Amino acid sequence: MLASLEPVVAQLLDRHLSAAKAWYPHVYTPYSEATDYDGPLDGAPWRPGQSVMSPAVQDAFTVSLLTEDNLPSYHFEIATLFGREGAWGTWVHRWTAEEDRHAHALRSYLHARRVLDPVLLEEQRMQHVSRGFDSGHPSVLHGLAYVTVQEMATREAHRNTGKACGDPLGEQLTARIAADENLHMLFYRDLYRAALDLAPDAAVTALADVVCDFEMPGATLPGFQERSLRIAAAGIYNLDIHREHVLLPLLRTLNLWTRTDFTAVGEHAQERIGLHLEQVARNAARFRAVFDRMSLDRPGSW
Repeated sequence: MLASLEPVVAQLLDRHLSAAKAWYPHVYTPYSEATDYDGPLDGAPWRPGQSVMSPAVQDAFTVSLLTEDNLPSYHFEIATLFGREGAWGTWVHRWTAEEDRHAHALRSYLHARRVLDPVLLEEQRMQHVSRGFDSGHPSVLHGLAYVTVQEMATREAHRNTGKACGDPLGEQLTARIAADENLHMLFYRDLYRAALDLAPDAAVTALADVVCDFEMPGATLPGFQERSLRIAAAGIYNLDIHREHVLLPLLRTLNLWTRTDFTAVGEHAQERIGLHLEQVARNAARFRAVFDRMSLDRPGSW
């Protein structure tokens, strides 16, 4: 599969390099508005009231940054899966270099704005990165399916965090990061589509496995469940967004429902995905009802 897809990787890599725009994390850091922290510079320690952003936005920024921090594990994952030679290797290293900007830019911005407790953030980074990341994907096809869905989800999460933060600079930064994620998604999505043409049954089965058991790479973060609920309640990333802005557009683009090259194996995977979409819609409706009730009981609590 790797050898068969390598010419497609080369073509998509050329397309990516022609579309990608250089950008620089330092221009999104408001240095002139920042103040020193306690320590060698004898500044002021961080205090909760220093941030005007809501708890849900703080959670979203925390999850985004700590997820991006775990890049060494992600690089190991894709380098092990795809290899480090030829077009595959060139893509792996290029993707890693582009992703590496995200944590640098987010951390500098968040520190300068005093959005998050820097001590707690560093303690959680150490804990999360020390734990590493293991997707458990059994095949190249599973890996391609996962990164396709994950890049779309990450794009939406970054973009919506910026829109909710109430800071024009924060929105510009997250939009810039989301643009990187979108290009990465396009690369993986079109590569997965080529894999679907090469091995329809195996590829759609891998997609069904990923879609039906999908977790974001930050799911092992400390306190992730509580944070994800607040993020969902605030409309930054929830099941509705996952279904309407990630899964459905992806499946339409792949023409998953109109393909005629599946055997009974592939058709079974199609059915699994369809049933999962129905379950996600039901779960999303239940969560909306719960969030609405909680908002009425505790206005502004999120």
